[in-house]
Amino acid sequence: MIYRSKAPLRIGLAGGGTDVSPYSELYGGSVLNATISLFAHATIEPLPENKIIIQAYDKNKTEEFDLIDKLPVNGDLMLLKGVFNAIVKDYGPVNTGIKLSTFVDAPAGSGLGTSSTLVVAIIGAFAEYLKLPLGEYDFAHYAYEIERNQLKMAGGKQDQYAATFGGVNFMEFYNDDKVIVNPLRIKQNYLLELENNLLLYHTTINRNSSEIIEQQAKNVIEKMESSIEAMHQLKQQAILMKEAVLKGNLDDIGEIFDFGHKQKIKMAEGISNPLMEEIYMAAKNAGATGGKISGAGGGGYMIFYCPYHTKYNVIKELKKFGGENRNYQFVKHGLKTWTI
Repeated sequence: MIYRSKAPLRIGLAGGGTDVSPYSELYGGSVLNATISLFAHATIEPLPENKIIIQAYDKNKTEEFDLIDKLPVNGDLMLLKGVFNAIVKDYGPVNTGIKLSTFVDAPAGSGLGTSSTLVVAIIGAFAEYLKLPLGEYDFAHYAYEIERNQLKMAGGKQDQYAATFGGVNFMEFYNDDKVIVNPLRIKQNYLLELENNLLLYHTTINRNSSEIIEQQAKNVIEKMESSIEAMHQLKQQAILMKEAVLKGNLDDIGEIFDFGHKQKIKMAEGISNPLMEEIYMAAKNAGATGGKISGAGGGGYMIFYCPYHTKYNVIKELKKFGGENRNYQFVKHGLKTWTI
């Protein structure tokens, strides 16, 4: 038998960064995000021989080991090996050889939550294989625990919950690892118009998100007022965005994005750079009313709100920067697992 899973990537609409420790523990965080039709996929296949094969098709990387309980966590496949180790430690040894293979529909470091979503998908495949009794909050918290605490990878909490729950969610983050996921009931025509008007643009700029996130956390620890105040404003942005999408005040979204963009770049150095600011202004001059840097920043994807027919002008204008727009749809479902 073959055991599969897939979990959706997300776009952050507002409040990103307030889900990162220690801000969320000290002040409480609020984020609005939506899952899209790009996925992290994971498959587990039992093998006749006593081997552990770890393969990431999107990275063209494969590693093979004897059947052991703990794999060395290093290299490009550390997420796959880290989840394997956690599962074995918490739920007992894998008694037969297996092949764990993955594929992600967007590049690592793109700002769409790829790493966390991949961890959720791998846990999902193991849950299907071992019949683990995990609920949605369990999946998300376990993924966070593995990635942030065991593997020591810097980042926030929203991605694990978005990938697990799916849909459009207003999320609240508190101390003691308390997270509340509030699914939003948005009218279909509002959601379709939002999907039509949001342009997802890949800058093709590589970046190391962990360095930016570590700087952001350091600014909070050192009580840098400008950085903390920017996060307070981003938390307010999430509330404004929630009201706009629920009430159908879509013309306000560009301004809310623009407000958030100005605040986000104050959180830490490296979130934006001269090229990204040039791209941002070019999009606005072509008809976008606002936009945002996806994820931690420094590169990856940017999102622009383009009302009416302006999206096509923006796409044309941004071609000169060498990036590419990515088509997508919103998806309502989160993690899915199945057996064949």
